[in-house]
Amino acid sequence: MEVSLPVHRPVCSKTILFSDRAHFKIKPSLGFFPHGRTGQSFQSSSWYKDYSVAGITASADFSRRRQRKFLTASPEDSVPKGFMPRTQVGTSTQRRDQKNDGQKEGPSTPATKDLAGPNKKTIEVKVETDQKESVEIEQAEKVEEEIENEIHIAKESQLAEKRGTGPIDEDLMESQKMKINAKSVGGDSDRIALEGKHLDISKSNEVKQCESNKIDVSQGTTYTKGNTGDAIYRTELEGKHVDITKGDDITQNRSAEIDESQKALKSMEHIQKTDVSVSEEKALEESYLKLKLEMEADLRQQELERLAEENFLKGYKLFYYPKVVNPDQDIEVFLNTSLSTLRNEPDVMIMGAFNDWRWKSFTIKLNKTHLNGDWWSCLVHVPKEAYKMDFVFFNGKDVYDNNDRKDFCITVEGGMDVFEFENFLLEEKRRELDKLAEEQAERERQAEEQRRIEAENAAREADRAQAREEAGKRRGMLQELMKKAVTSLDNVWYIEPSNFKGEDMVRIYYNRNSGPLTHLKDIWIHGGYNNWKDGLSIAARLVSSDIKDGDWWYADVVVPDRALVLDWVFADGPPQHASVYDNNCRQDFHAIVPICIPEELYWVEEEHQIYKKLQEDRRLREEAIHAKAERTARMKAETKERTLKIFLLSQKHIVYTEPLNVRAGSTVTVFYNPANTVLNGKPEIWFRCSFNRWTHRMGTLPPQKMLPAEYGSHVKATVKVPLDAYMMDFVFSEREDGGIFDNKNGMDYHLPVFGGVVKEPPMHIVHIAVEMAPIAKVGGLGDVVTSLSRAVQDLNHNVDIILPKYDCLRFNNVKDFQFHKSYFWGGTEIKVWFGKVEGLSVYFLDPQNGFFSAGCIYGCRNDGERFGFFCHAALEFLLQSGFHPDIIHCHDWTSAPVAWLFKEHYMHYGLSKARVVFTIHNLEFGAPLIGKAMAYSDKATTVSPNYSQEVSGNSAIAPHLYKFHGILNGIDPDIWDPYNDKFIPVSYTSENVVEGKRAAKEALQQRLGLKSADLPLVGIITRLTHQKGIHLIKHAIWRTLERNGQVVLLGSAPDPRIQNDFVNLSNQLHSSHNDRARLCLTYDEPLSHLIYAGADFILVPSIFEPCGLTQLTAMRYGSIPVVRRTGGLYDTVFDVDNDKERAQAQGFEPNGFNFDGADAAGVDYALNRAISAWYDGRDWFNSLCKLVMEQDWSWNRPALDYLELYHAARK
Repeated sequence: MEVSLPVHRPVCSKTILFSDRAHFKIKPSLGFFPHGRTGQSFQSSSWYKDYSVAGITASADFSRRRQRKFLTASPEDSVPKGFMPRTQVGTSTQRRDQKNDGQKEGPSTPATKDLAGPNKKTIEVKVETDQKESVEIEQAEKVEEEIENEIHIAKESQLAEKRGTGPIDEDLMESQKMKINAKSVGGDSDRIALEGKHLDISKSNEVKQCESNKIDVSQGTTYTKGNTGDAIYRTELEGKHVDITKGDDITQNRSAEIDESQKALKSMEHIQKTDVSVSEEKALEESYLKLKLEMEADLRQQELERLAEENFLKGYKLFYYPKVVNPDQDIEVFLNTSLSTLRNEPDVMIMGAFNDWRWKSFTIKLNKTHLNGDWWSCLVHVPKEAYKMDFVFFNGKDVYDNNDRKDFCITVEGGMDVFEFENFLLEEKRRELDKLAEEQAERERQAEEQRRIEAENAAREADRAQAREEAGKRRGMLQELMKKAVTSLDNVWYIEPSNFKGEDMVRIYYNRNSGPLTHLKDIWIHGGYNNWKDGLSIAARLVSSDIKDGDWWYADVVVPDRALVLDWVFADGPPQHASVYDNNCRQDFHAIVPICIPEELYWVEEEHQIYKKLQEDRRLREEAIHAKAERTARMKAETKERTLKIFLLSQKHIVYTEPLNVRAGSTVTVFYNPANTVLNGKPEIWFRCSFNRWTHRMGTLPPQKMLPAEYGSHVKATVKVPLDAYMMDFVFSEREDGGIFDNKNGMDYHLPVFGGVVKEPPMHIVHIAVEMAPIAKVGGLGDVVTSLSRAVQDLNHNVDIILPKYDCLRFNNVKDFQFHKSYFWGGTEIKVWFGKVEGLSVYFLDPQNGFFSAGCIYGCRNDGERFGFFCHAALEFLLQSGFHPDIIHCHDWTSAPVAWLFKEHYMHYGLSKARVVFTIHNLEFGAPLIGKAMAYSDKATTVSPNYSQEVSGNSAIAPHLYKFHGILNGIDPDIWDPYNDKFIPVSYTSENVVEGKRAAKEALQQRLGLKSADLPLVGIITRLTHQKGIHLIKHAIWRTLERNGQVVLLGSAPDPRIQNDFVNLSNQLHSSHNDRARLCLTYDEPLSHLIYAGADFILVPSIFEPCGLTQLTAMRYGSIPVVRRTGGLYDTVFDVDNDKERAQAQGFEPNGFNFDGADAAGVDYALNRAISAWYDGRDWFNSLCKLVMEQDWSWNRPALDYLELYHAARK
């Protein structure tokens, strides 16, 4: 049958919503009431579809005052399709109106059974869906009649109590008749509209659970709530009838439930008998809310009892409520200890965390519940970030129930997934790192501030002490002077008036005939005070006096304010122009100031003035130092950033990215040009990518087919960079399953990722070498060991150096030098010392067999034995000290034995983590040892790409070309820095290079006795050996002199014959070109700095040069290199006329002059062009000096290349 359910609309509710989980929410509507009332009872509430069918509430707190109409009554003929008209429900207001009209009262509403047909045994609920499907619910006739009778009785009782009140509008009466439309229950926009209409109950086909109804009647209101039974009935409402099979259970509970509802009804009706105040209305609302909460609690308890019984019967010891767990929600977890290992334990606790035990751990004690059986429970809050809850139970000590070692888990629905949580953790880590960085910065700032305050205090004390000392010296000298001072000197000078004080105008008379100025017409006084305290402070011209006794002249002067003594001399002209003086036989003239401040007060003030002057000088000096340090740091940062950009663009002809700087969390597009690689001509290119040196948690991404780019032969692929990436790694292949790969000759392609929350873990690199600048340097090897180590350490890696403890070490450059340990190897005790050199940790090995007490680094007959012992001892030191380096880096023949000794004796006995990298600095020495080291090393390098090609055919190198790489050396920008160089007269950068080099040239000419003239100056700084092209050097000297230039050579020859040859040449030049040539045949470090700065050109005509640092240092100082095209000279100097394209391919601009031949014609070709450019295009030449200064030839770029090599060795 069709049933029309009359209800009053809740005064707070416009609509009842179905959420995604199909529960009802009653939303409050502000401004709905005539008096604008709201209250707690109007808050939204919800019932999940898993546990109840519906929750329909009506307000019972209308005021008895006559209400203003605010809703339009529905027309009588406006009846929804499928529903029969119903008799309107009378109210107390209607009855009052009927009395006034003389009408009889009739029944206010028919009973439910009167609306149904006489033979109906089913209740048909119209379900308004898109398909207009209906559901018939068959129910036992006895139960139906009992419910209907109870409803009828309750309504009659309600109407009887209302008869004493006056009538109200029929419109208002009509507005309280409501219809519930439930459309598409479980959809996204399902709503039950309570807009002053009749109530239709509709449900969609998606309703999966049907529970029996509990009906509570209050002031014409129907409460519908879910009743829990032994099980949750799951019914497919597919246009079929639903049989209610639990009628007996419903019958048993119905009377008690209706009695409870009637009690609430009577309580609410009693409140409505009189007009209520606002406070009473609030109390009414609270009462209603309490009633509703009690009903919900009853429903929840019944559901828990059902679940407990159901799970116990199935043998399940665990359940939780609600069944669907959402983020940011409290859930209750139940454990039946009778089915658990904790059955006899007095205490039961839950220990858990979320998201695979990675988020917000918790430990909570369970309490015994009132459920049937041994059920314990606790509340757990599920955080909003959770996708899973993991937990175990235990007794607080050592007895656990952990689900047979699999742990318990509950899936959280509707929240984050695993990858979203990973990103969330990364964001949390980023915030934590930012916070830690801020805290660290604040600590450093406070520490720096504390250091500054302490330094200022110390400086103030030092200045006060210095001021006292200076004032004491001045006081002693002035007191001695005052003993000799007089008020006048007979027939020489006197002062009028004789009694004067500071700031008085006095006239000083001088008898010209008393001294050497007798016949001069122009006489001046040059004066000061207090033993010339402020220098020359008085200057005035004397005029002739009318006094007849002698030749008297006078001048009017003002006595200085704080003068105790006046000091002066007489001269024949003003200051800076006088030549004849009368200075009282070199003792000057001194006169006492008769009226002056007390001497003690004067010296207190004098000490304070000295102190203030010292403080101001210190402040200006420190500000200048600070400003210079800031500018130096800024220039270094800018240079490093520029170099990184060049590094990224250096392989643009093969691969590059957009954007150029790859940032974590962003999307990057990789462009690849197979035409310049081994994949040239392949129909497909596949892109394989990962992060963090192929170690990222996501592993290698699936192969991605690259698409044609918009231009050229490039193809492209797009990649999302994770937040925890610090390096992007990739290779290319011809097919999805592999085939031919382009992996950059085994190095792979790598690009740094900026802004990630994870930093690259540091490597530990150990250099084993026999040279190290500046403490044990012979050649370029020592520079490389120190500078490369510093550059790699600056990139946040750990670097140690192992060095022999020579007895000729320059220990003044070693800080914190101390004994470290002692150990034995090969029957010899080896003492180990530790110290810091240029900020690097250095371990000095001192074997007690005297190998390194020879007074030299090289030159002993047993050098091979000495260095072989050192290599073995160094590896033994690493082993016995527990070192586990990632890379062991050895250099040249002197530490080549490290490679095979490591592989044969140590790789499998404690140092298995390490890989060996070997660098060839000069193949001219120790080729057999170098060849053996090449065979045993994991990676090998030499000091420039071109030199690696030149020696690739050597028998020691050729078999190992697959692991042989050329990496340029660099120079140390802190050692060679014209902006902070104490050996040059004027600091300069590229901005003032012209002025700086001009001052340096003048200082160089003056120091060496050369002609001070604006001439082109060629500098030569070299070892005088055949490798360095000494015959080309001689020719270049004469050619420069022929072009009216100047030449300065600095260097010495290890071969005495060559040394003597250059001594003779020096003597010859001294005789013929003494003002334009100077040969300094020794090594002088300060002079080398001045030559680099003062020379216009630096000549390097080497026959072969593995790398060469001279040309790099020259460009650092703005000097133009003139070089022969060989080895590293070819890699670093690009001819201004011939190498523009080659320079551009390397990311540089042309920067010098070079030549190919090893004869005089070759030298002339380059040198003549250079000198002509100096003469003919000075502006262009100056711009070239500026350009070469801005090129970065430091270790910034080589350090990046070496790190790539280290990682390739470890892969």
